[in-house]
Amino acid sequence: MNLTKKGFLGFLVFSLLLMFVSPSTPYASAASAGINLNVKSAIMVEASTGKILYKMNENEALPPASMTKMMTELLVLEAIKSGTKKWEDKVKTSEYGYFMGRYGGSRVYLGMGEERTIKELYEAMAIYSANDATVMLAETLAGTEENFVKMMNQKAQEIGMQGTHFVTSSGFPAEELGEFAPSDTSEHVMSAKDAAILAREIITKFPEALQISSIPKKWFREGESGQVKMDNWNWMLPELVYGYEGVDGLKTGHTDAAGYCFTGTAERNGIRIITVIMGAGSEAERFGETRKLMDYGFSNFKMMSMLPKGQTIDGFEQAEVKKGKELSVEAVPEKEVVLPVRVGDENNYKPVVKFNEVMAPVEKGQAIGKVNVEYTGQDGFEFLRPTDEQAAQINMVANQEVEKASWIRLFFRAINSFIAGIFGGIVDTISGWF
Repeated sequence: MNLTKKGFLGFLVFSLLLMFVSPSTPYASAASAGINLNVKSAIMVEASTGKILYKMNENEALPPASMTKMMTELLVLEAIKSGTKKWEDKVKTSEYGYFMGRYGGSRVYLGMGEERTIKELYEAMAIYSANDATVMLAETLAGTEENFVKMMNQKAQEIGMQGTHFVTSSGFPAEELGEFAPSDTSEHVMSAKDAAILAREIITKFPEALQISSIPKKWFREGESGQVKMDNWNWMLPELVYGYEGVDGLKTGHTDAAGYCFTGTAERNGIRIITVIMGAGSEAERFGETRKLMDYGFSNFKMMSMLPKGQTIDGFEQAEVKKGKELSVEAVPEKEVVLPVRVGDENNYKPVVKFNEVMAPVEKGQAIGKVNVEYTGQDGFEFLRPTDEQAAQINMVANQEVEKASWIRLFFRAINSFIAGIFGGIVDTISGWF
């Protein structure tokens, strides 16, 4: 074998090796991003679109501690919205609630038979992470915590949380629940990605939840015997010790198994981000690592209007119309397309339009296709879920009416097309002779 052949074979082997060791995903930059976090897993997403801006071990299922309560919050909020429960509904404390009021970590010391409203219990859970309030909400919605946990796991599947399994409503260690320990002895886990999905569900569908999660302190049983001062465990609220501008949620968590966890959210300059860190080593570290993420997010990304509502897109101004008086119709985006964009990367996006087969008559505002804004640079982004990516596709709609053509118009149009087709064929044939 000569040197030329040996060199070619060596190059071929090297190229094949590169194919196997190179990252298989186009989203590597979102994973590295130059941030060094001392946590087990983390993720950062833009809230309105679900686009991932940073990720690290985001699919690893880990103990979430009290971040579990975000699911309890979501189910309570849904019950209130549907009308099956009201904020003013009274809840009588059961033996389980009383047990948690004595031994359940963060708690508001619910007394046996004590009655409190759903609103009071929700605030105790969302602000103070009260475990006794949480289990009473679970029992109120489902009769027993066991039934409620089934609802939690079902909802997790519905919204695309693939790395989650709940065992309790609060995230309190099941082995410490004594006679109230669940029969399910499997692991209670949630991934950072799933925590972001859950937080986004709350923020986008129930933004009013942030009005409660942003309360720095509140009294439980205010003015009554046994009042409890509830200091918010989210110390990144602007008024508290690790205050950060724009932070208004969402949920902390800590157990020996989970370490220190935090699902945070903040809004600045028109962009809202959600951050999740799991497995930090201390109270201060979970907020410090979150600050790193938020600093990176707000410094490097901004929301940008890509396509204005109701304005034509260059190259996609018209859609073909079949059997219409006119042969085409002006097409425009149904609504404005706004996306998170890396600063300095604004020109690496292009609209991609796919029109449907449009048949007359056409009404103004009728959906006639889809438009998606694709990233053309080297470092792409992914979405939390396929449904979020699908939601990023916006309808293209007709900007005018097109009436159906009469049969006589269609007849002569067909004759013209036929003659044009014959003439074109003759020209092609003659051209072929030369």
